[in-house]
Amino acid sequence: MLSIFKPTWMLESAYHLQPDNLKARGYKAILTDLDNTLIAWDDKHLTERALVWIDDLQSSDIPVIVISNNTKGRVHVATQQLDSPVIASAKKPFKFGLKQALNLVDVPKSEILLVGDQMITDVIGANRIGIDVALVKPLVESDAWNTKLNRYIESKILNYLMKKNPEMKWSQSLHE
Repeated sequence: MLSIFKPTWMLESAYHLQPDNLKARGYKAILTDLDNTLIAWDDKHLTERALVWIDDLQSSDIPVIVISNNTKGRVHVATQQLDSPVIASAKKPFKFGLKQALNLVDVPKSEILLVGDQMITDVIGANRIGIDVALVKPLVESDAWNTKLNRYIESKILNYLMKKNPEMKWSQSLHE
């Protein structure tokens, strides 16, 4: 039952994902969460680090789609510098927004990696549609009020899963 919460990978940061590493694992497209994955949940715009990371991936022929549960207004303002698709109000872990993102990339599901910081939204959503998922540590410890309960529940589930699955460890690449 708790397998729906189990990520494919656990990474210290989304920024550890590099084009060569992704290609070596067979990934040809990235779907990424926004808040606390690429930027702090209360940052207004993508940081230089996020823009360079996305540009590096796209320059290596790895399309990046930002898929966020946040509002269209928030996501539009934060990602207005991007020249790539963005999906707001995705309602992860439900399938609608994720399927919409899948339709924007022309690669099989087995070659798509979703990157996100929440088990209840990102990991469950990816597992429900059958794509790999990299759970990353949140960029900042604070959270929006509506995420705090999820974080508490997730910490209990993650601790349980890590005890039952010793191979589940935080790492800095997909090779570890």
